[in-house]
Amino acid sequence: MDNEKQYFFDKPKNIQFILYLLYACCGVLVVLDFVIHRHVYHSWENLPIFYPIYGFVGCVILVLIASWMRTFLMRPEDYYGPVEAPDNSKIEIIDVSDGHAKEANNNNEGDRNVDA
Repeated sequence: MDNEKQYFFDKPKNIQFILYLLYACCGVLVVLDFVIHRHVYHSWENLPIFYPIYGFVGCVILVLIASWMRTFLMRPEDYYGPVEAPDNSKIEIIDVSDGHAKEANNNNEGDRNVDA
């Protein structure tokens, strides 16, 4: 397992670099908000950092509405019924060490209904 391929986001140094780059872009955009002249339609758009505040409030409202909608849209965990194999034996989900879940049938037979 020592020869696994290292991706860009596997190194904490690269993640920190991306975060600093994001912070720098946000800072530049806030400074440009004071420098660039905008053609506004409403007087409240002239307030400093109006658009970041507007976006933040909009996201908070979306999250609050989504959590309220969750109360009547969410279905129970067994909404579609229990998971069973074609031969009416239970399917057990087992966790393996590589982080992926696999299905294991209790009957130790191969699956003959696979369209390959």
